[in-house]
Amino acid sequence: MESVTGYVDHIVYRNEDNGYTVFNLSNDDGEVTCVGNFNYLGEGELLELSGEYINHSVYGTQLKVSSHQVKEPEDLISIERYLGSGAIKGLGAKLASRIVMKFKDDTFRIIEEEPERLAEIKGISERIAREISEQVEEKKDMRKAMIFLQKYGISTTLSAKIYQYYGPRIYTVIEENPYQIADHIDGVGFKTADEIAAKVGIHTDSDFRIRSGLFYTLLQSVQEGHVYLPQSILLRRAGQLLGVDAADMEKYVMDLCVEKKVILKEVKDENNPDGAPAEIRVYPAHYYFLELNTAKMLHDLNIDCELPESVIETRLSDIEKGEDLSLDEKQHQAVIESVKHGLLVLTGGPGTGKTTTINTMIQFFEREGMDIFLAAPTGRAAKRMTEATGYEAQTIHRLLEVSGNPEEEGNINGFAKNRENPLEADVIIIDEMSMVDLPLMHALLSAVIVGTRLVLVGDVNQLPSVGAGSVLKDIIESKRFPVVKLTKIFRQAGESDIVVNAHKINQGAPIELNNKSRDFFFLKRSDANMIISNIITLIQEKLPRYVDADKNDIQVMTPMRKGLLGVERLNHILQEYLNPPDRQKAEKEWGDKLFRVGDKVMQIRNNYQLEWEITTKFGLTVDKGMGIFNGDMGIVTEINTYRELLTMEYDEKRKVNYQFSQLDELELAYAITVHKSQGSEYPAVIIPLLPGPRMLYNRNLLYTAVTRAKKCITIVGSEETFQEMIQNSSEQKRYTSLDERIAEF
Repeated sequence: MESVTGYVDHIVYRNEDNGYTVFNLSNDDGEVTCVGNFNYLGEGELLELSGEYINHSVYGTQLKVSSHQVKEPEDLISIERYLGSGAIKGLGAKLASRIVMKFKDDTFRIIEEEPERLAEIKGISERIAREISEQVEEKKDMRKAMIFLQKYGISTTLSAKIYQYYGPRIYTVIEENPYQIADHIDGVGFKTADEIAAKVGIHTDSDFRIRSGLFYTLLQSVQEGHVYLPQSILLRRAGQLLGVDAADMEKYVMDLCVEKKVILKEVKDENNPDGAPAEIRVYPAHYYFLELNTAKMLHDLNIDCELPESVIETRLSDIEKGEDLSLDEKQHQAVIESVKHGLLVLTGGPGTGKTTTINTMIQFFEREGMDIFLAAPTGRAAKRMTEATGYEAQTIHRLLEVSGNPEEEGNINGFAKNRENPLEADVIIIDEMSMVDLPLMHALLSAVIVGTRLVLVGDVNQLPSVGAGSVLKDIIESKRFPVVKLTKIFRQAGESDIVVNAHKINQGAPIELNNKSRDFFFLKRSDANMIISNIITLIQEKLPRYVDADKNDIQVMTPMRKGLLGVERLNHILQEYLNPPDRQKAEKEWGDKLFRVGDKVMQIRNNYQLEWEITTKFGLTVDKGMGIFNGDMGIVTEINTYRELLTMEYDEKRKVNYQFSQLDELELAYAITVHKSQGSEYPAVIIPLLPGPRMLYNRNLLYTAVTRAKKCITIVGSEETFQEMIQNSSEQKRYTSLDERIAEF
C-alpha cells in the first residue's frame, strides 16, 4: 500500500453518476495519475491518498486509490497557486513558485512594501517587479477572497468568477447560504455548492439545501429537453440527489412556488374530471411563461388571407408553366395554404420535394411584391438553404440581430429585433424547425407582427432540439394550424440509397446490407479498436477521394459521449492520427482537453458576447458580428500563449478569438454526437455502432444520423445493433405541453 500527498492539478475525467475520477496529483516529486471513486473532487484540493500502483496498457502507471483524506491547504501553497493562476498578468506558475520559495510567508509583504526585491529572482526585471506589485495591490481584496475560496476546493478560475459576482459579500454568502452560488454562477452546480455547504457545516436537512436541490433537479431536466417534470418524478429525482425522503419534500415545492421560481399546474384525469388531479406538473416559472406566450403568439399569427382561392390557383399555374414545374398534389396544397393562412407547417423526409415547394412559394410571394426572409437555426443549415433556393438565408440569431444573452431570465433585450422593434417582412420561412427550441421560438415570434406569413419547414421524425421543448412536434400535434406533410420520394432522390434507406428506417422496414450501393455502405465489425482503425483509414485514405472533399468535411457521428466508441475517446484517438503533434503546431492543454493548431473543434454552448469578424487576406474587416452558438464547428488557426488567445475560423471564414479562460466552451469535433449534428449536412458520414442502451439506440436517432450524409454514409460495426435500432420505435419521453397551451386558445 502506497501513501501519497499532493494537490489535484487537473481532473482528466469524471463520471458524475458514480464518482469515478481520473486526475493528476502534483507534489514536490512531480505528477502522478490517480484513479478512484470520489463523492466530490475539486482542482486545487490537498489530498492524502492510499492505494496501489497499477500499469495501464494505454495510460501507463497510475495510482489506484483505495482511501483518501482531504487536508486543509497549506498557506504557502495557496499563495503560490493564487500568484500562478493567471490573476496577475505576466506571472506564470514557475515564477510564482520561485517567488514563494524565496520569500515564503513574507511573500505578500515583500510584493506590497519592497517590490524591488522581486528583481532578486531570475526572470524578473525591476519593471516587471513594479507591475506585479501594482496588480497585487489592485487585486488585494480579490486575492484574499480567492485564497479563502481555495479552502473549499474551488479552482482559481471559478473563484475569480464568484468574486466578480459577489465582491466582498462572498464571505457571508459562503457561510450562510452557499447554494445561491449555483443559481448565480455559470460553472457552479448544486453538487459543488453542496460540498462547500458540508465543509461550512450546513446540515443535510437544511431548508436552503432542499429548496436548492429541488430547483437544481428541475433545471437539470431543462438541460435534458423537458419544460416541466411531474411532481412525483421531481421528488424522486431530488430525493436520490439529496438523500432525503421524497414525502418530506412536498412542502418545499410549495415554498419555491411562493418564491415564484416554479409554477404548479394540475392536470385532471379525462376519465374522472371531478376527482383528484391525475398529475401535478412543476415548471420552472420562466419556461412556463415561454410556452404560454409562444402559444398565444402562434394563435395570433394564424389569420386567413382574403385572396380568393381561384385567383391563387391561376397565379400558381402561371408560375408552374413559366418555371417548367410540375408540383405533386401535396406540394401544390402547401403553396396554396401558405398564401391562404398566416401560419403553415411544411414537413416531410429527405427527397420529398420540400426545397421545390419552398422555391415555388418564394416565386409566388415575389410576384406579389412581398419582402421575404429566409432563416435556419445554424450557419450550416442557413448555407444549405441559400444554395438550394438561390436566395440569401441567415441564422435565426442573425435575423433577430443578437445583442445580449436572450436565454437569461427576464432579458427581453437579448435580440435587437423584438416586440418593440419587429422584423419588417411580409413572409418569413424557417427551415430545419426540428432544431428550434422553445426559447429561440419565443424570441422569433416576439419579432413577428400579426399579418406576416410564417412558414415553418422541418422533418418531424428528426431528433428533437438540443434545447428545451419539442416545438415542431407540439405545433403539429395541437391540430390547430394548417400542416402539409410531403410523402412522395422524387426520381432524383430515389436514385440515392441514403434517401431510400432513410425512409425505410423511418417506416421500420429492414435494410439489406450487401454493399452494392454507391452511397450506403456497412462494414461489419465487432471489436471497438478495429472499428476505430477502419474509421481512421476511411478518413485518411478512402473517403476524401470518393466524395471529393477535405478530410475535415468527413464527419464521425456516434450515439454516445462515453464508452469505447463515445465522443470523448474517439476524439482523443482521432486527434492523434488526423492532427498529430508537430513542432510547427502550437498546443494548449486546458483541463482534460488538448487543443492544437489544425484541430477540428466545436462550440458547446451559446455565447452571445463572442465577437467574430471576416477579413480580407490583407487584414481588412469586411464583416463582423456577435454570437457563436452551440454546435458551430471550425478549425483552430492560431494559439498565442503570450497573449493567451486561441483563434478559431468558423463557416464563412468568421474568425473568433478565445481567451484561454473561455476554452471550456470548446471541444474537439473529429467525432460528435448525433444530437449535435442536427441541421448540418456533410459530404460523408461515418457511424461507429456497437450495442448500447435501448432508450438511446432507437429509430429516431439512426434516421437523424443517416439523413446528415449528402454523398456517402458508412456504418462500421454490428449489423444486429443496426437492425434492432430500426425496429426500436420508442423515444425518450420529453415533458412539454406547448400543444396543450395552443389548444387552450
